[in-house]
Amino acid sequence: MSDLSTVQKIIAEALAEDIGSGDVTTDATIPAASVSAAAMLAKQDLVLAGLDVSRMVFLLLDPNIRFDPLAKDGETITAGKEIARLSGNTRFLLKGERVALNLLQHLSGIATLTARYVEKLSGTKAQVLDTRKTLPGLRELEKYAVRVGGGKNHRMGLYDMILIKDNHIKAAGSILQAVERAKSAAPDLKVEVETSNLDEVRQALAAKADIIMLDNMPLGMMRGAVQLIDRAALVEASGNVTLETIRGIAETGVDYISSGSLTHSAPAADISMKIR
Repeated sequence: MSDLSTVQKIIAEALAEDIGSGDVTTDATIPAASVSAAAMLAKQDLVLAGLDVSRMVFLLLDPNIRFDPLAKDGETITAGKEIARLSGNTRFLLKGERVALNLLQHLSGIATLTARYVEKLSGTKAQVLDTRKTLPGLRELEKYAVRVGGGKNHRMGLYDMILIKDNHIKAAGSILQAVERAKSAAPDLKVEVETSNLDEVRQALAAKADIIMLDNMPLGMMRGAVQLIDRAALVEASGNVTLETIRGIAETGVDYISSGSLTHSAPAADISMKIR
């Protein structure tokens, strides 16, 4: 999973946001010494992601809470299945419930949607990539969920790969100038260039880009671009990627298909927690 300290920071900030000066409802209605058991239940078919994160929520509140997982991340869960059982101080179970579920539902939703995209690519060489279209502060967790669902991570941020997009090209003067400057400044990093037509593909090839992105191209143009590139660079397709279109895109012969919807549009999985 992601770096432990990063996850703990996310959880601590989420709990502070939710609990604030105190859970007035729980503290008013539940005796301090009350002990309860609870269960987490999948209310839909899903691909599980973030169960250990939800466990960390409760343990950060009270290390004496017992959290017994009944499934593991990456497992396909059917509706009605218990995924974890908990026991411990009732107040802490209730105070951690919403944050634990928010994270678990969000990450499982991403993994579930990613798995659906991956399934559409069966029999092709294409791989599904995520993007930087993530919620602020949650990128590491969201990209973890993409991996759990069978997808691949694109760059983590602006620091680990060069991706020259249309605005970079316009400001730099040309694709060739942008690539030459990029390779000179960061010779150890791969350089990807965004293109929108075959002329720009030719320019990216001439500049010796490592990866060429075909952005919002119609399928016919995309096929032509793949033939033009002819394995001289890796090829990524982006734009207008949906569950309905991804198979056709893959069949053009691209290596990667990136979609921001994996993280920014995945519906939360339906998971509940019930005190017994």
